[in-house]
Amino acid sequence: MTIFLQLVASGVAVGMIYAAIAFGYQLTFATSKTLNFGQGEALAMGALFGLTLVPFTGYWLMIPLVLVFGFGLGAVVERLGVRPAIAIKSEYGWIMATIALGIIFKNVAENVWGRDDLPFPSPLPDVPYEIGGVRILPMEMLIVAGALLMMLAVEVFNRKSIWGKAVVATSNDIDAAGLMGINTKRVITLSYSISAMTAAFAGVLVAPVTLTGATMGSVLALKAFAVAIIGGLESGLGVIVGGLILGVAETLTGFYISTGYKDVPGLILLLVVLSIRPVGLFGKAVIKKV
Repeated sequence: MTIFLQLVASGVAVGMIYAAIAFGYQLTFATSKTLNFGQGEALAMGALFGLTLVPFTGYWLMIPLVLVFGFGLGAVVERLGVRPAIAIKSEYGWIMATIALGIIFKNVAENVWGRDDLPFPSPLPDVPYEIGGVRILPMEMLIVAGALLMMLAVEVFNRKSIWGKAVVATSNDIDAAGLMGINTKRVITLSYSISAMTAAFAGVLVAPVTLTGATMGSVLALKAFAVAIIGGLESGLGVIVGGLILGVAETLTGFYISTGYKDVPGLILLLVVLSIRPVGLFGKAVIKKV
């Protein structure tokens, strides 16, 4: 039982990283029905940028600068990749555009920071806490707390600020929001900026417990996309639940079966959800009138 609880605790930390990235997918889909398929590169760029700053600022002062960096990165993606596709009503142009920008960002990262994975200094001690026989690293606790606080902060922003309310209005009905005087183009840019900002923040959260490199976000972003589909692309709660399910399932499979099969449960769950409930576990089916 102790081993099982240990695996669950580790899976929760992994799952919250998936949820934080998936939350970024949910933000852009809500406002524009588009997704940034360069989320993994935004995570890697945020982590590498943070790694450059840490020797000068320390870990905690580095975080606000990484958030600003991620915010700007998302605005670039929306302006160069998504807005032109939306303007010409290209149904799939934004997919290739965001993928292309992701590849460009990865190449930039490889040329600036190199192809080798680099260690990221941890701001917390490596000595684990023991709770009921379960050993939990302080950094794993920070990952869970940081991801939850980030998502809570975005939710408060959406509920309390003028721009946040504009995001909510646009996500509910983009045409009606435009008729009410809301600049929906700026709102979509804002959603992409916040999305990339959450990915960059996830990068500096996960970097101390893994290695930092230009390709570190590729697999994480792919699994986060599966989490977004499983939980529902329009549900913040769904991405949290989906992330936890996938993270725990992976750690249990890796220990009890084989590490070579740890990616299988997520894919099976994705296929099952798509076949039974295509909108996700917490998604809402929408009937379109024609």
